[in-house]
Amino acid sequence: MNIVGISAFYHDSAAALVQDGVLVAAAQEERFTRIKHDPAFPGQALAYCLQTAGISLSDVDFVVFYDKPLTKFERLMETYLAYVPRGFSSFRAAIPVWLKEKLFLKSMLRKDLAKLGDCSEQDLPPLRFTEHHESHAASAFFPSPYERAAVLCMDGVGEWATTSVWLGEGNKIEPVWQINFPHSLGLLYSAFTYFTGFKVNSGEYKLMGLAPYGKPIYKDLILKHLLDLKPDGTFRLDMQYFNYATGLTMTNSKFSDLFGRPPRDPESEITQQEMDIASSIQAVTEEVVLRLGKSVQKELEVDHLCLAGGVALNCVANGELLRQGPFDNIWIQPASGDAGGAVGAAMSLWHQHLDNPRRVVPGDAMSGSYLGPVFDNAEITSYLDSIGAVYKQIEDPDLYSSVAKVLDDSKVVGWFQGRMEFGPRALGGRSIIGDPRDPKMQEVMNLKIKYRESFRPFAPSVLEETVGEYFEHEQTSPYMLMVANVQSALCKPAAEQEQNLFGIDRLNIARSSLPAITHVDYSARIQTVSATTNPRYHSLLSAFNELTGCSVLINTSFNVRGEPIVCTPEDAYRCFMRTEMDYLVLENCVLKKSDQPEREDDLKWKEEFVLD
Repeated sequence: MNIVGISAFYHDSAAALVQDGVLVAAAQEERFTRIKHDPAFPGQALAYCLQTAGISLSDVDFVVFYDKPLTKFERLMETYLAYVPRGFSSFRAAIPVWLKEKLFLKSMLRKDLAKLGDCSEQDLPPLRFTEHHESHAASAFFPSPYERAAVLCMDGVGEWATTSVWLGEGNKIEPVWQINFPHSLGLLYSAFTYFTGFKVNSGEYKLMGLAPYGKPIYKDLILKHLLDLKPDGTFRLDMQYFNYATGLTMTNSKFSDLFGRPPRDPESEITQQEMDIASSIQAVTEEVVLRLGKSVQKELEVDHLCLAGGVALNCVANGELLRQGPFDNIWIQPASGDAGGAVGAAMSLWHQHLDNPRRVVPGDAMSGSYLGPVFDNAEITSYLDSIGAVYKQIEDPDLYSSVAKVLDDSKVVGWFQGRMEFGPRALGGRSIIGDPRDPKMQEVMNLKIKYRESFRPFAPSVLEETVGEYFEHEQTSPYMLMVANVQSALCKPAAEQEQNLFGIDRLNIARSSLPAITHVDYSARIQTVSATTNPRYHSLLSAFNELTGCSVLINTSFNVRGEPIVCTPEDAYRCFMRTEMDYLVLENCVLKKSDQPEREDDLKWKEEFVLD
């Protein structure tokens, strides 16, 4: 049986294909359209999924959408009625869009599907809808390696739920309780994202990365005025300070008065106050997540926890919950945001509603999240020849030793191998990599490769079998969703001059023997690399380790700021030529920047992509 899951029309639209309970393909639409967080119907992503399986839309048994638009419309109407007459201008702006598009989403979906399948609407497979948090919960539990586990979903808002708890067992997930809109940890974090001048639904990770530069001096202020946090982790927001329920902004003037200033203008200078605000809301978020985790474990008496929803991308909070919480293990859906809802919707129908048995897969059933398109050497060389690119082909295993030598020489490499990753993290399929021992590498990669804010940290990839040698973390972290400290033996004590530095001034102080991946608080966002799920990346790390004695590499996503992660060889070559990357490796094809013909559009990306 073929089941297609779709998430769309808000942000991060995606499609997934489940065949007889096995996830065989999944991709976000942004990777094909090159529009970051593209919310449109995922036509190209769905076409890819069908092509990968060698089927057409006529072979699909069900199409499942990841939430229920009518229930969401009910929430919109009830919210505006509750706040009358406040928010009328927002209501007037929103309702025409809902009446024209969202309320009739079923007919829109059918038209888009019929166009894709080149068929009439009468010939389409049945269309089903799951609740938003059910999609999240299904995406967290069903691919997980656990027979029985608690499931905690936290995001902005679905239909009504903003936080929900489920019990997963066998092939079922049962709802336990939920917190409803407008009381939302995700929207609280997004409100601070907005207030500190970053873009909502894409800049939250910047706020998390900025937090270690500050001190949580506003934590008590937040807990006193904005958030009524109970001992069990449940909470309510004081909506007098927020504008998202009825307005066109996240916060209002009362929120600004509380912090003694208006929201920061995007792209303006980041001050110490932004760093302290970031540190404070991060500390609050960690406190909420830790309390919720302890309460859920006590209530359900389970050893394992599964996480999904946008808040589950807060890898710092995840790390704290793993270290301080009561669970033996935590598994996090790698596409925890709305894109992963496509996977959850399809799996929910297969297990929850059609009552098919579930087979627990060792590790997990996400195939390392390598679920996107793949290109072989013949396709790559055909493209490179067509544009006159200069390259040489190096066969395995010489490829790995050759690239390891380049990395040891402090060169930056675009690494394009195998299937593209599903979710927001590059995991060695579409990555930019470098030597973590080089103290200048973070600044070089931020400013000359990614063209992004200098404060943002880079993550390490490390051989799964050696993670404990470098980090205070003994478990796997394949999806770069856990933060842990660098081993103390590798760390350097804070120099006297650093103790008098604040904020960004602390950035260029080397804190460990791996300075390029050690954040200012001695932490790192870890990706463990398995020979099973990514043998080529594992072989490269092994070759680098054999050459240097270090089994860690910097790994950042293969894109420039504002651009989705590259999908095709053409995307990769274009990005390579627009940056100061030194080498590009497309499967077995190796390209050196200085050998390439000049291009005229190298800087046009600054006009092409909207800054995130």
